[in-house]
Amino acid sequence: MKHLLGIESLTADEISALVNHAVQLKAERKRGLIGSDLQGEIWALIFAKSSTRTRVSFETGLVELGAQPMFLSASDIQLGRGEPIRDTARVLGRMVHGAIIRTFAQQDVVDFAEFGKIPTVNALTDEEHPCQILADLLTIRELLGGWEGRKVAFFGDGDCNMGRSWAWAAKRLGFELVIAAPAPYQPDAAFRARLGESPVTITDDAEAAARDADVLYTDTWVSMGREAEAEERLRILAPFQIHQGLVDLAHPDAIVQHCLPAYRDKEISGTLFEEHAAEIFQQAENRLHAQKAVLIALARGREEN
Repeated sequence: MKHLLGIESLTADEISALVNHAVQLKAERKRGLIGSDLQGEIWALIFAKSSTRTRVSFETGLVELGAQPMFLSASDIQLGRGEPIRDTARVLGRMVHGAIIRTFAQQDVVDFAEFGKIPTVNALTDEEHPCQILADLLTIRELLGGWEGRKVAFFGDGDCNMGRSWAWAAKRLGFELVIAAPAPYQPDAAFRARLGESPVTITDDAEAAARDADVLYTDTWVSMGREAEAEERLRILAPFQIHQGLVDLAHPDAIVQHCLPAYRDKEISGTLFEEHAAEIFQQAENRLHAQKAVLIALARGREEN
C-alpha cells in the first residue's frame, strides 16, 4: 500500500489486513510492547481543520513507532497564503518521510500524494474519513466478533464524509448498510452512480433503518465549514436523532457508535450517549491502533517499491 486516500481505494483484503494488524498492535501495546517500524523518520501532519482525536492519535502513534511528528497548521506554512498544494508537496517530499493531511478538498490529498511521492494519509476530507472507518471496523470486530452478516445503520447527514466512507466499506466488505437521512442529505446521484451495485440502502425512514440493526451510528450534524447552515441542518435532521426508541428496534446486542465530537440531544440523546459511552470511547481509542497499522503498512509499501 503506497497511500491511504480513502476506503474507496482499498480492497477487502487490505481492509481486513489493516484491522487484523490493529488487533495485534493493540494487544502488544497493552503488554508494553511498541515498535520501531518508523525509527528515525519524520512525518508531517498538515492540518487545515482543527482536531482532537486525529492529531493526538497520529502523534502518539508516530512516536510509539519511533518517528518524529511535525505538526503544521495551514496558517503556519505557505499553504495559508495560497501556495499550491503540489508545490508544498514537492518541497516536503524531499525532506520528510510521510505526510498526514486533514483538509477540506479530497483533491488536495490526491495531489499531495502525486507530487510529494511519499506515503500520504487522508486524515479527513470532505469526501472521506478512512482512518475513522478502520477504527470503527476494529471496534465492531472487538464488540460483535466481526462485520460479516451484520447490519450497520447510519443516521443523519448521509452525504457527509462518514456516510460515503461507510458506503465504500459496505461495498468492499459485503455487510449491510442502511443510510437513514432526509432527502436533502442523502448521497447524491453522482456518488450513487460511482458506488454502483452494493449492499447499501438509502431511506428516509429512521425506524426501518434501526430495525434489527447491529450497529447504530451517527456523526456530528454541523461539520467544520457548515456553521452558517447550522439552524437549518438541525431542524431538518432532528427526526434522525439516535434515541432509545431506535435502540429498542435494533438487535438486542446492538452497539451505538459516534465518531465524535458529540453534541448531546442533537444527533444523539444525552442519556443514550452516556449509557453507551464505554463503546463510543473504545471506538475513539481505536483510532490509535488502526492508524498505527496504516503507518506500518505504508512504511512497508515504500520499502517494497
